Amino acid sequence: MGVKLIPKDWGEKWKICFIQKIPDDRVNKSLLAIIAVIVVGIASVFAVSPYFTETTVDEAIPTGAIIEPKMEDKDAMMIKDDSTMMKDKMMEEETMMEEEEESVMKKDKMMEEETMMEEETVSISYAGTFIGVGDGIHDAQGDAYAIPLEDGSNVLRLENFQSTNGPDLFVYLSTDENASEFINLGELKANKGNQNYKIPDNVDLNKYSKVLIWCKAFGVLFGSAELSS
Repeated sequence: MGVKLIPKDWGEKWKICFIQKIPDDRVNKSLLAIIAVIVVGIASVFAVSPYFTETTVDEAIPTGAIIEPKMEDKDAMMIKDDSTMMKDKMMEEETMMEEEEESVMKKDKMMEEETMMEEETVSISYAGTFIGVGDGIHDAQGDAYAIPLEDGSNVLRLENFQSTNGPDLFVYLSTDENASEFINLGELKANKGNQNYKIPDNVDLNKYSKVLIWCKAFGVLFGSAELSS
């Protein structure tokens, strides 16, 4: 309700002459305008603020990962010729004759054996490299690996990973870069660092071969990696 004061006469006091009512449609339009401004402001903060923040995680290789030996190149192991081997043998015999140098020889021999031992590596069934969308805003870099576990399950591991931060980012296994058909592995844990995501059982990685960093709120791709065996 609004009140308008109009003097009846300049020589008299102000008197209330009439009450003027503000139309309802004007009130409604004002309220709608205020609500619209608030909504746009909240949406803008939600969409823009993550671009100015970064998060980092560094998860270890998943427990239960299958470890397999990696033999050194056989040609490199056979590089010594007969003369070199004879010299090594003579040096070994001379060293062993001297009691003071016996312990040193044993240490050197142990170090050599350790160097020539089989190296252990994590078994990887699929691998790929992230490529950003290339628009100057959305980006993703690093490597993606599918790691089989001893219990028969699989884990998707992102290594040396970094991406542009953004709102509502998720990790998808998809059939294409448009997320036409995908499996949601969960929210991106951080936009930097090594991280693991459990792959549901019976997922065909030959079909869902694209790893997407996907903004769920706006349906925008940040980057993708194509897995291959």
